[in-house]
Amino acid sequence: MAQKPHLNLVFIGHVDHGKSTTVGRILLDAGVIRQEEIDKFRAEAEAKGKATFEFAWVMDDLKEERERGVTIDIAHRRFDTDKYYFTIIDAPGHRDFVKNMITGTSQADAAVLVCSAAEGVQEQTREHIFLSRTLGIRQMIVAINKMDRQEVAYSEKRFNEVREELTVRLKQIGFKIPEQVTFIPISAFKDDNINKASPNMPWYKGPTLMAALNSLQVPEKPTDKPLRLPVQDVYTIQGIGTVPVGRIETGKMRPGDKIIFMPSNKGGEVKSIEMHHEQVQEAIPGDNVGFNVRGIDKNDIKRGDVAGPASNPPTVAEAFIAQIQVLNHPSVLTEGYTPVFHCHTAQVACEFTELQKQLDPKTGQPMPEKPTTLKTGDAAIVKITPKRPLVVEKYKEFPQLGRFAIRDMGQTIAAGVVIDVKKREG
Repeated sequence: MAQKPHLNLVFIGHVDHGKSTTVGRILLDAGVIRQEEIDKFRAEAEAKGKATFEFAWVMDDLKEERERGVTIDIAHRRFDTDKYYFTIIDAPGHRDFVKNMITGTSQADAAVLVCSAAEGVQEQTREHIFLSRTLGIRQMIVAINKMDRQEVAYSEKRFNEVREELTVRLKQIGFKIPEQVTFIPISAFKDDNINKASPNMPWYKGPTLMAALNSLQVPEKPTDKPLRLPVQDVYTIQGIGTVPVGRIETGKMRPGDKIIFMPSNKGGEVKSIEMHHEQVQEAIPGDNVGFNVRGIDKNDIKRGDVAGPASNPPTVAEAFIAQIQVLNHPSVLTEGYTPVFHCHTAQVACEFTELQKQLDPKTGQPMPEKPTTLKTGDAAIVKITPKRPLVVEKYKEFPQLGRFAIRDMGQTIAAGVVIDVKKREG
């Protein structure tokens, strides 16, 4: 049977605004999980004094997450609508775990931003919106959740207030509304506007969440470019051997391909490829795969490596020129500053070696004098030197490997794109 088009979907938003519950509800409505499983989780949740957490536990099946009630790692689940098949990347909202959220979002084709109608726009809501744009999200569904809460009482006025505040934020960073963003009032817990129109909100005339998912666009698949696959994890599986896992960003992968992992500089031949527990003969951009490579040991490669054809290896940077936008820095940023850069699945400390040009925020044109410092709100062209080997590519050639977020002091301070790369020799 013909495969439906595939989309990767990331759920983002502030901690406790209901991302995991929304995902659990979608999986139940899509028939991926059964009501009995939810009932079992409900009994467990109530026994632990965590009533209403049952949907969230569908994704949070790591024990530690159950105990703490937060989402830590990125979980992948498949579900189908009549039109598409989706892989859900459930990204953590808790601020300690933003690095996983960055990895999840950089792999997504679309985002569902979950924002509580009761609490409205919070710090992390703003940070996630900024990151989603920087990391390449161009289509977003905003689910304004918890409309059933007593203090909200399904109020159209409250929905409009939250929508208005989010609209201002989203437009500031370049989202086109309504072309790229759909706003939907929901209660994930009570099943309002998820799969069927809610009788509690007759004033809302737009699509349900499921209908909005069906109207997303499948992005172009850059199959004509060389293979680039950032490694997310490396497993050892009994009877198979070493299995790296990641998402194909560009190109294709087939059994028999000779590939190399950079910057580890280890190569081998692809023996088999698996996706959602099924063997496949070809994987293309957007596919989340596990693959076995002949001649590779678990200790040879790690998260942050990028696989590419042996004949066209991924670029390891000696240094690179980037255009950055400072989102949020408590003081000023100077040459010599060395925060952590999150690029695809890699996290590497990089030094600001030179602040080359400041850009006029209104026109984007370079300003005449060379800056000595950068502060919140500034945009600039800078030279960056990674402190250990890092694969980056020019944004124009491989956008997925040419975008990055910069973090320090537990927050995202800036984000940017790679304009040029000085390749590391040897």
